[in-house]
Amino acid sequence: MDIKILAEQAKSQLAEITGLKPITVTGTFKDERGWHIEMDMLEMSRIPPATDVLGDYDVLMDEDGDMVKFERKRTRLRGDRIEKE
Repeated sequence: MDIKILAEQAKSQLAEITGLKPITVTGTFKDERGWHIEMDMLEMSRIPPATDVLGDYDVLMDEDGDMVKFERKRTRLRGDRIEKE
């Protein structure tokens, strides 16, 4: 399956389940369990936008493009620096 289509399906399915607005896909990789799509979701809109609360999510998709699992890894302010672990 095309990674662009898979990422769009992950955004759509996660938005439908959580009711949150997808912001961007931040990473993808495939392992023996399936496709992992990492993305930011808007959890709380604030003024100014730099203080919006974003959730970092990991979505696991199967080969057919169906969501198998999702997990929120953390929340942060939009303006915060992201440091990789």
